[in-house]
Amino acid sequence: MIYIENNFTNPYFNLALEEYLLNNFDEDVFMLWQNEKAIIVGKNQNTLSEINLDYVKQRDIAVVRRLTGGGAVFHDMGNLNFTFIVKNQGEWFSNFEKFTTPIIDALATFGVCAKLSGRNDISIDDKKISGNAQLVHKDKILHHGTLLFNADFSDLANSLNVNEEKIKSKGVQSVKSRVTNICEYANVSVVDFKNRVSLDNLYHLSENDIACVNKLVEEKYGTWEWNFGYSPKYSYKKEVYFPSGSVELNIDVEKGIIRNVKIYGDFFAKYDIIDIENALKGVRHSYEDVKSSLQKFNINDYFLGISIDELLKCMGV
Repeated sequence: MIYIENNFTNPYFNLALEEYLLNNFDEDVFMLWQNEKAIIVGKNQNTLSEINLDYVKQRDIAVVRRLTGGGAVFHDMGNLNFTFIVKNQGEWFSNFEKFTTPIIDALATFGVCAKLSGRNDISIDDKKISGNAQLVHKDKILHHGTLLFNADFSDLANSLNVNEEKIKSKGVQSVKSRVTNICEYANVSVVDFKNRVSLDNLYHLSENDIACVNKLVEEKYGTWEWNFGYSPKYSYKKEVYFPSGSVELNIDVEKGIIRNVKIYGDFFAKYDIIDIENALKGVRHSYEDVKSSLQKFNINDYFLGISIDELLKCMGV
């Protein structure tokens, strides 16, 4: 097994790197890595139903979809991630114990009494310190997990806190659980742990490796289509009250594209609101595309006393 030395902290790069290693390395691989602030959503999740979009934008928190299933997780520099990519030996898929045991054993050398709990978590005193996920690709299995050493729980709670009534999603929903930091139980840092588990068979990413990963970021992991548009079908509803009247948005989205939209409210309009509804159909459910469509109109003719920026806050983008 080779140990990939990875000092990159860009979440788009690191998720792309996992896919690159999975597809291009024949040897078994182990990697420890960290991300700057990011929400990592599971492959089968609806991104908008998992995040507090306003908070994420305000705090400049990256949102990236990963290859594996499971629920959304929050990463920052107080969190350490580990990845195994190995040849699949029979029934290793869903065998979380196989991959979490060496991590639990390493924690034990620092006096941390952790255990595998539930289906895919590592916990201390019934509080989660690690979530794990897997996928099988050809003859390989990718297993990765998180380790909360000193994460910012304020950002974690606020960035993953979404009003469940607003979005009716057909995607996999995250399960909320009690979490804790490892630093509450032992005087051990991310650096201490990395030094303890590093392997001798060290591999440094080449310039070609980095170039290929960056290409994958450009084509996939850094795109709206992968991180938001890949989401399963969902319906979005929100009502906002303005001094000049209320606006209720009802939007159906499939593959990131608005398929149907109905607008209700007691606002005043010079022209029929169906013009706006029709203009939004077939548009990506993203801030830039929705704004571009609205800017084609004198919006005051349709929503008296309401600006485009105020309308955008209603639209979940």
